[in-house]
Amino acid sequence: MSLPPFDHDNQAKFVDPPNPTWSYCQAVDSTATGRAWQEGDEKGWKTINTADSDRLYLYKLMISGIVPRPIAFVSTISDDGVENLAPFSWFNMVSNWPPIVAFTCSNAPTRIKDTTNNVKNGKGFTVNIISEPFVENANVTSLDAPPEFDEWSISGLTKVPSVHVKACRVKESAFSMECELFQAIDIVHPTSGECTATHILAHVKYIHVRNDMLNERGTVDITEFKPVSRLGDISYARVGDVFRISRPVWATEETNIQEAIHRL
Repeated sequence: MSLPPFDHDNQAKFVDPPNPTWSYCQAVDSTATGRAWQEGDEKGWKTINTADSDRLYLYKLMISGIVPRPIAFVSTISDDGVENLAPFSWFNMVSNWPPIVAFTCSNAPTRIKDTTNNVKNGKGFTVNIISEPFVENANVTSLDAPPEFDEWSISGLTKVPSVHVKACRVKESAFSMECELFQAIDIVHPTSGECTATHILAHVKYIHVRNDMLNERGTVDITEFKPVSRLGDISYARVGDVFRISRPVWATEETNIQEAIHRL
């Protein structure tokens, strides 16, 4: 299949939200776009009983429906000094105080992933965010290499010594976190007893942010950052249109909310 080339000049931009005139209690089908979306309901639903489903099918289905997913690009080091670099898209922020991020390593039937073992050894690790210019470099580190292989060697990426942990951070990443293990939770299948994954809670000790990524408020500018995310199968995505929607505050919105409810 022939695809158009990647548009390097495309940049995330701020636009109006999908329904900027939305008001309390307004139904989805009150707009043309909403009605078109609701019409899909007429085609019915497929309901999947996970207990009766194939393991691989569930994987493919869930990663295609739980999207987009941010990616943790994790750098670790083994007890023997072998460095490891790998991306994980089962990843997100958990808490800001203490600063905790989490990612999950799925376990193969015959071996535990190097990252799972390495994060438990007390040497610390780094979680780096992937941006468009080096997504291919990061993707190659998902190679199913043997434990003694150093993925850095084929990535074309640059190691930068960390200030607190033994593992290096990725220089090309504009946002990197030095972490210590907070908690590792083995995910055990309730029927088979198999440990299918390990959920890693990482305590962020230091954050490194490139100065050109910061806006006047001291936070990351999404239009400069160009982060990528994972979708289903082997698909990635980048940020396109960005829109802002205010979070309602009860103290100022109670009257408007009550009036909208009474009009129903």
